[in-house]
Amino acid sequence: MGFWEDAKYIAEQDPAATGPWQVFFMYPGYHAVRWHRLAHFLHVHGLKTLARGISQFSRFLTGIEIHPGAKIGKCLFIDHGMGIVIGETAEIGDYCNIYHGVTLGGTGKDKGKRHPTLGNHVLVGAGAKILGPFKVGDNARIGGNAVVLREVPPNATVVGVPGTVILPADARPEYRSWELDQISLPDPIQQEIDALQQKLDSLSRDLQQVCAHPEACPVAAKADEPQS
Repeated sequence: MGFWEDAKYIAEQDPAATGPWQVFFMYPGYHAVRWHRLAHFLHVHGLKTLARGISQFSRFLTGIEIHPGAKIGKCLFIDHGMGIVIGETAEIGDYCNIYHGVTLGGTGKDKGKRHPTLGNHVLVGAGAKILGPFKVGDNARIGGNAVVLREVPPNATVVGVPGTVILPADARPEYRSWELDQISLPDPIQQEIDALQQKLDSLSRDLQQVCAHPEACPVAAKADEPQS
């Protein structure tokens, strides 16, 4: 049964859960997904107003807004969940984990398919924004508060604003979707600053050598040549 499989998966992912029954009765993310499955069924069968009413009722109960048109695979774990928004044409694969404050939204300039597609085993950290009709590949991890505006390849980690893709040295054969080392994630902006600082330090050393030995500078030697 799908509802029990979802509950078991969430209980396995969340160390705070005491078991599937607690998830079944107490977890708003689980309840939001269950309500969505009903709303989505009604939506695809033409009862769109009723479907939207159910989704708004679920939003009132859980603080999680999922448009009835969104497609969600099996075993989605929405942890905490408050403030999550999932747009109409968003698609989510199997065994994904999404934390609170996440938006799977559009940019306002696209027509038709406007929202992102998440592959399988994707983790989206708290506060992340994924905006636009592109694919986030399988096993990708989106760092907290990242703003992702372009396609993410499989097994990649994305951090920063705008999101910068950081490919791992090698893909782990045994992927656990809840793992995301958000403490030691690199800062791409700081990396650029460090690279510029290294270039400045190198230029400073070259300038000091020229000042100490001006005769060794080819530009200075050419300037000292007599003009004809």
